[in-house]
Amino acid sequence: MTGPVISSYGLDHLGLVNLKAAHWNLSPAQLYEQALLRGEARLSRHGALVALTGQHTGRSPNDKFIVQEETTSDDIWWGNVNKPISEEAFDRLQSRIQGYLQGREVFVQDLWAGADPAHRLPVRIVTQHAWHNMFAQNMFIRPPLAERTEFEPAFTVLQVPDFKAVPERDGTRSDVFILCNFKKRLVLIGGTSYAGEIKKSIFSVLNFLLPAKGVLPMHCSANMGPNGDTAIFFGLSGTGKTTLSADSSRTLIGDDEHGWADSSVFNFEGGCYAKVIRLSAEAEPEIYATTRRFGTILENVVMDPDTRELDLDDGQYTENTRASYPIDFIPNASATGTGPQPDNIIMLTADAFGVLPPISKLTAEQAMYHFLSGYTARVAGTEKGVTEPQATFSTCFGAPFMPRHPTVYAKLLGERIARNGANCWLVNTGWTGGAYGTGKRMSIGHTRSLVRAALDGQLATVNHAPEPNFGLLVPEGCEGVPADVLFPKNTWSDKSAYDTTAREVARRFEANFQQFADHVDAKVRAAGIRSAA
Repeated sequence: MTGPVISSYGLDHLGLVNLKAAHWNLSPAQLYEQALLRGEARLSRHGALVALTGQHTGRSPNDKFIVQEETTSDDIWWGNVNKPISEEAFDRLQSRIQGYLQGREVFVQDLWAGADPAHRLPVRIVTQHAWHNMFAQNMFIRPPLAERTEFEPAFTVLQVPDFKAVPERDGTRSDVFILCNFKKRLVLIGGTSYAGEIKKSIFSVLNFLLPAKGVLPMHCSANMGPNGDTAIFFGLSGTGKTTLSADSSRTLIGDDEHGWADSSVFNFEGGCYAKVIRLSAEAEPEIYATTRRFGTILENVVMDPDTRELDLDDGQYTENTRASYPIDFIPNASATGTGPQPDNIIMLTADAFGVLPPISKLTAEQAMYHFLSGYTARVAGTEKGVTEPQATFSTCFGAPFMPRHPTVYAKLLGERIARNGANCWLVNTGWTGGAYGTGKRMSIGHTRSLVRAALDGQLATVNHAPEPNFGLLVPEGCEGVPADVLFPKNTWSDKSAYDTTAREVARRFEANFQQFADHVDAKVRAAGIRSAA
């Protein structure tokens, strides 16, 4: 076995025997070398590693299962998101993987998930390919080398993309599988090279474990102002979490996954996984700069085979092109990955119908309602089969990663809002002037201006007017944003079409929330959206 630091705990818990080699905790330079030697990736002109994932360029949510066993079964929210698989099927598949890996090499990283020492999870990521191991090193937190010799994982991910399941034999839906076994503290991933499955599997694990400790796990980005004011940004992939949190005037805590504990808001990760399709140096200079340096992994980005120049505008492989890089590649990133209790909570929605205001002030009850609703659009490429924006409700702005019932997370959010008195906002980063196909995407410049005005208190001093369809309070003015943009009906050329579409979206809100109505108190129900008769 090779590598600078080998844990004395070993790999016995995985039953891996007769390996050709196990490479432990290799450095970025060593992993680059291995990935290039093995033909897994190519080198771009400016030093980034460029990898292609084949047919799977986004998550495969329909291939994700949780083992149904006696220690956790009563606490899982079983259904379309959390689908059960038997212990026997898991064990059979694990045994077949053990046989497959005999005589092959694996790469091992011992890492932490969670920047707050009181709540971090020691995780071991074992991968078939070097570039996936480097992805894990980028995305999680690297312990000091001295602590890796006695490292004992609390959860392990075994990722073998070249191994494919046989559905009729293994009990899976297809040859792809993402299986989580809380009893064994083990995740098995196979049949897909999309690296995001690694980080999202551990996110799902934390989303199950942390609520029992009174910590709210969140699918959000977070940053902190010069006066120590923390802001969190809820939202699904493609809604602007990474873009809006990477603000040069504020300190970045993290771009995707956080916990809200009694004493801190803390990053689960040690890196960022940013969408880079049509990324520009002018609009997003901090993120753009990461695509041009050693240590970044570019996933499914088009590159000239001769000059090795990148073409970030080309989506021939997928619209879901990604950059994985350590968080300290962002100049203003937090050194600790933690911040104090938040002053502002921003819920990001990419409204594909183009009827929601670009920003609205929410009461605490409205915040819980919109958190449970999770209205947004699935953006092209983030999931297999999604080729254009699709309106959806993803409860808690992260339903694919929530093993417990949504009201568990909503209750924790409501308690923390009440305790800390945070201001709550709903921000639409989706369409304006019409629905997708007719309107256009909201200006990132306008969104930045509105968010900055909310965070620095400017929007608290302006008049707000009620929006008639959704019961939202909309600021009547904001510096740097045309007044007609603030009220979406003004941006539509066909006003009657706007009214019809808004009523339809309101009906969707109302119908969707019926599943939660009996689980929330009367104040939250009263704050909800009710369609016109």
